[in-house]
Amino acid sequence: MRSRSSKVKRIGILTGGGDCPGLNAVIRGVAKPAHDQGLTVLGIVDGFEGLVEGKAQQLYNKDVSGILARGGTILGSSNKGDPFNWPTKIGKEIRILDRSEDAIRNYDGWNLDALIAIGGDGTMHISKKLSEMGMNIVGVPKTIDNDLDATDLTFGHDSAVFVVSEALDRLHTTASSHHRVMVIEVMGRYAGWIALHGGLAGGADIILIPEIPFNWDIVYDKVIERNMMGKRFSIVCVAEGAKPKDGEMIIKAKDIKRTDPIQLGGIGEFVARKIGENTDIETRYTVLGHLQRGGSPTPYDRILSTKFGTYAIGMAIKKQFGRMAALRGTQITSVKIADAVTKQKLVQKDDQVVGVAKAVGVSFGSEDL
Repeated sequence: MRSRSSKVKRIGILTGGGDCPGLNAVIRGVAKPAHDQGLTVLGIVDGFEGLVEGKAQQLYNKDVSGILARGGTILGSSNKGDPFNWPTKIGKEIRILDRSEDAIRNYDGWNLDALIAIGGDGTMHISKKLSEMGMNIVGVPKTIDNDLDATDLTFGHDSAVFVVSEALDRLHTTASSHHRVMVIEVMGRYAGWIALHGGLAGGADIILIPEIPFNWDIVYDKVIERNMMGKRFSIVCVAEGAKPKDGEMIIKAKDIKRTDPIQLGGIGEFVARKIGENTDIETRYTVLGHLQRGGSPTPYDRILSTKFGTYAIGMAIKKQFGRMAALRGTQITSVKIADAVTKQKLVQKDDQVVGVAKAVGVSFGSEDL
């Protein structure tokens, strides 16, 4: 491992976890200032997979020109590349191995002075472990779910919320025309931020999130009440991790190759079926899925991503390793990566946005609110 006393000359950058609008803006925000200061930037291909398998390419100024508004990541990404939990097929059996030493070996072989890891909760957990092994790491918080602690906001969230709100705008017209209940299932895993913010922005009548288990009767009553008041349609925005009281999250599949093997999905269809059966009102459901990850980042995410990227390269040059760039208010600062992964950032019942939603008539399906 290269000494921390040497001048930073070679920077590695990777994008871990799922894709997300704004990743390219961060890469650009890192690479352009780095090039201006004479640093070499190595782009590691497919996240931590590339770090373990030795896949990387040098990034030149031309490579990061014109990518600000482009979705996805020019480097590729993967949520199946945890060096400490590496799935390996041995015969007909898949075993989980620790290949962190391979990651360290490639880092050293590339003569890197620092690695900028862009990602969410899983990426930061991996970064913390590699940092403890001596790797010089700077983190950048990315996730559409906005569930990473120690930062007010992660880039990608605003873009996902925009997609949800636009979808709800479109569902409003068909719901009102056909006098139906429209249920839309959105991402977020164990956190309800996308459903909360997207549902509020899109005018949802009912928002169901993992942090507030819902009561079926309260959901039915809200729909029936609206119908009796002459509002012959309702919009329900449900997070994929939402669950009824005394119920469980719906698991669509399990994949041991993933850092988090649980794949959620199906709650939207379940909620739509139950509402239709218990209110006698025609109900349909829509699953937005990966539409929330795709496309161009919003202007806000482009700016936030660029700020994160330029701040991260500054941290690397100053050798502020083992830390993550973070948004506090309107300013970018840094926090220990360990502080960012201590706990997951979840919606609280007393969150101001929850109160605002209630004030304009949104139901969370709970008698506790």
